[in-house]
Amino acid sequence: MNENQVSGDPNSVRKAISVNAPQDVAWRVFTEQIGRWWPLAHYKIGKANAVDAVIEPRVGGHWYERGEDGSTCNWGSVLAWEPPSRLLLSWDINADWQYDPALKTEVEIRFIAQGERVTRVELEHRRLDRYGARRDQMREIFDKTGDWGQLLARFARLAEGGAP
Repeated sequence: MNENQVSGDPNSVRKAISVNAPQDVAWRVFTEQIGRWWPLAHYKIGKANAVDAVIEPRVGGHWYERGEDGSTCNWGSVLAWEPPSRLLLSWDINADWQYDPALKTEVEIRFIAQGERVTRVELEHRRLDRYGARRDQMREIFDKTGDWGQLLARFARLAEGGAP
C-alpha cells in the first residue's frame, strides 16, 4: 500500500493509494462494503449509532448511513456509476455536519488497473468553494484532520484481505 497526496487547487483535496487487489475487487469493496471500512462510530451525522453505510448502485441513487434504529441519513447522491473504473458522488454534508441537498460538492473516485493485482485508487473531493467562508476549514478537515487519505487506507486494508 502506497499513499500519495497531490495538492494545489484550494477548492479540491486529492488523495491516491495503490491497492494490492484487482480493479474489480477494489471497486466492489469500495462500493458494496463501505460500511465495513468507513469508521461509522466517528464519521456519521445521524443521531442514532450508525451500523452501516450504503452506496446505491445506480446514477440517481443515494449514499447514506443507516442507524441502529433503522433511520437513514443521506450524505449525497450518485452522479456517475461506471464500474469498475469511476464513481462520482455528491457530498452534501455542510460545514455544520448536516445534510444539505443544495451543497453539491463532489467526490470522484477512479479505479485504475496497474496490472492484474494492483489498482491505483484516486480520490478528488472538489467544489469546496461551495462552503463559502468555511472553505479553508473544511479543506483542512478533508485533507488532514478527517483525512480522505486515512479513509482510503482503511478501504485498502480491507480490499487487500485484511481488517480495516
